[in-house]
Formats: sequence, C-alpha cells, structure tokens
Amino acid sequence: MSASDRHGRPLGVLRLSLTARCNLACPYCLPDGTEPPGLLSQEQRLALVGAAVALGARSLRLTGGEPLLHPGLERLIAACAPLRRAAATAGNPEGSGTPERPGLTEIALTSNGALLTAERARALRAAGLDRITLSLDGTSGASVAAMAGLAGGAAAGEALLAKVLAAIGHARAAGFDPARGALKLNAVIQQGHNDDQLLPLAALARREGLELRLIEYMDVGNRNGWRPEAVLSAAAMVERIGSQWPLEPLGRAAHGTAARWRYRDGGGPGGPDGPGGGERLAVVASVSAPFCGDCNRLRVTADGIAYTCLFAAPESGLDLRPWLQPDTPPGALEAALAERWSLRDDRWSEERQAGWRPSAEAGAPRHAEMAYLGG
Repeated sequence: MSASDRHGRPLGVLRLSLTARCNLACPYCLPDGTEPPGLLSQEQRLALVGAAVALGARSLRLTGGEPLLHPGLERLIAACAPLRRAAATAGNPEGSGTPERPGLTEIALTSNGALLTAERARALRAAGLDRITLSLDGTSGASVAAMAGLAGGAAAGEALLAKVLAAIGHARAAGFDPARGALKLNAVIQQGHNDDQLLPLAALARREGLELRLIEYMDVGNRNGWRPEAVLSAAAMVERIGSQWPLEPLGRAAHGTAARWRYRDGGGPGGPDGPGGGERLAVVASVSAPFCGDCNRLRVTADGIAYTCLFAAPESGLDLRPWLQPDTPPGALEAALAERWSLRDDRWSEERQAGWRPSAEAGAPRHAEMAYLGG
C-alpha cells in the first residue's frame, strides 16, 4: 500500500524524534530540559516505522532534541534491519513470480556532534546507520557559543567547536564517507547573528571535504522570537559564497529540501579529486523559496504525536498511542496513518511566502516546537 495526500504528495520520509531533550540551548530551537510524559517504547517505535514503510516511506531520519542522548539508539537502528529487505508479496514465500514491496533504503541521523565519540560512531555504523548530518553554526568560539546558547562564552564555544570537528573525524573514520553523501554539515544562518560566519563555514566545509547545508532561520515554534528581518535568504547566501568561490547550480532533487550547487574550482584543497563532498554546497530555503509542493515528510514526536508539516499548529497532531497498544488489531496503525496522510493539505510555507515581506510583523499562528518535531 502507498499513501498520497490531497495534493498527490506521497509519504516517503519518516522523521522520528527520539527525545525532546538536548545538551545545547540553540536560541532558534530552545529545547526542553525534560522529556514529555509517555515516551514511546522500543516496540512502539518499531511498529511505527513498520507502518510508515508499508505506506511508502523509504527513508527513516532519527532526530531529537539530541538523538545521541537516547540510550537505545543503536538497538533501534539494528532492529530496523528486517524492514530494509524487500518483503515478498503475501502468499508467495519463494518471493518469485509477483512484485516485491520495497523496504527502507536509508536510515539517517541528525546530531549536534558534541557527544559523537569514536566509539559511538563505530557503534552507529555497525548497527546499520547510513548517514550522519552534524550541525555547526560558526567557526569561532564566540559565534559557536552564541548560536548554541552556551553560558561560558568564547571558551565554551571553542570547546564545543573542537568536539564537533573531532566528531567529523570520528564519523569519517567509522565509514561515513562524505563523497557518498554519508556525512554532511548543517548550519542555521541568522541575519545579524552569525551571517558573518558564512564564508568561514564554507571554507571549513571545503577543507574538510563536506557538503555544507545552509538553512534559513525559520519560524518553527513560538519560543525563538522569530522576525522576518532576521532571515538571510538562501539566494543571498549563495551570492555571498559565490562571490568568493564561483558556483554553478545542480538543482533540487524531487522531494528534497535542499537546492544544491557545485564549486567551479572543485571544492577542497585537492579540487575535484580532493577528499569527500566539499565540492558541493546546499541551501534550504523554507522561508524565501518554499518547497511544499512535493514535501513527503511525516514527523512523529518522541511521545508519539504525528505531524504532517514542520510548521503545524500544536493542536493539529495526531496522537498515535491508541494504535500502539499490545491489543491493537493488525493493520490498525497503518490504517490510521494512511487516513491522516490522505487528509493532509499542508502548504504553510508556500501560503505564508505569498504574503511575506522582510519588514512585516511576524504575526504568525502558533506552531509546534522544533525540539519536538526534530527540525
């Protein structure tokens, strides 16, 4: 079975939050220090992933909060292994003569990297994790501290920067190859806060052989004091970086969030033959150039609330826990997800963008918090 919404958009990606807690306090997210009640169990998470795969999801993105705080992370990844294999059509145990149903093709993780030791990176790879995206919003101690909400100032920022740079090395050594897209770097850029870090971040990513994904400052949640004038558009980011290192467009993949560019000089120190994916740059323009038209993402919070849009209202989520109980009839969870997805009509960014002005008051409806939805 596959699921499509009212705009014909398929379900393709499940973003599953494992925790609402984080070890940082980034001001554009402002996570909680404690978990909400009623977190899903390992069995419930697996049931949820299985139902999403049955409806067409091919990619599982594990998020938080900070997912490395979740003690069962590796066990969950390993337990998803059976969902990767193509499942033969029922009644055909030999798996021949009738079509097969595809399973998961990718399990990915988004992390701030502060807790990614060499041992943890190897354990994640051994469990079956395919891809890691690390987050870093600056290259100096002061900028890192400010964007991570650290109380210790530049010294604390330098310590965190060192941990993230070490995490890049640990992930690469564990087999997450940037050249194959298995290791990338995220950065949220906020006008007047860290936009001076654009070129340094690009230089760092080129040097490390990483694809840098620049993310516009978004009005997700109600805690971050979002203002339109604090948004530096993706186009402006590309222009600034392109003035230093000329770029050529690669476009945006179907259902993708990022428009990608290639450095004409080949990226890092070795040019086209250099290490990793440093020849590429990506921008996520959720505010200035939204991509709702082919969004295929379902988001589920750590306590089992399903949202069909990153900008959804807090009360709009569907509590899945009634269908995650031991006595739930077979297929009931899948049917509940299919019904919710079939009713999906979300186009918040496109609708907002039509009337958005850089000098306008925010005045937006209340949104569910980013720390719950996993960004």
